[in-house]
Amino acid sequence: MKFIFFTFLTALIVLVFNPFLPYWSVMLLIFIFAAIIGNKGAGAFFAGGLGMGLVWLGQSIYISTVSGSSLPNKMGELMGFGNEIALFAITGVLGFLLGAFSALSGSFFRKLFKRKPDNIYGGY
Repeated sequence: MKFIFFTFLTALIVLVFNPFLPYWSVMLLIFIFAAIIGNKGAGAFFAGGLGMGLVWLGQSIYISTVSGSSLPNKMGELMGFGNEIALFAITGVLGFLLGAFSALSGSFFRKLFKRKPDNIYGGY
């Protein structure tokens, strides 16, 4: 349940704050919320990555279709990809990696302050 909640929360954070803040500020917000929610390592990694990656992919496709510009196609050709679809995929992968590693960092930050048991023998 935490995984789905954090995925939607990450997507909402990116959707709301990405037009107004730079990408690193959004990554910092994902870091903070990952530390607060407390998903474990792999869960935080994939939830943050899916949330940010899907929103970046969706926004790039939406902006391209609404504007009707040929710029994404030209940029894809200029970078050697051939068309705009590969450019959209790379944008989604980059968003996935940025969101995933910021959420993983937040999860590890929370783990730093977790209390470890003092009695290593289990109470004996």
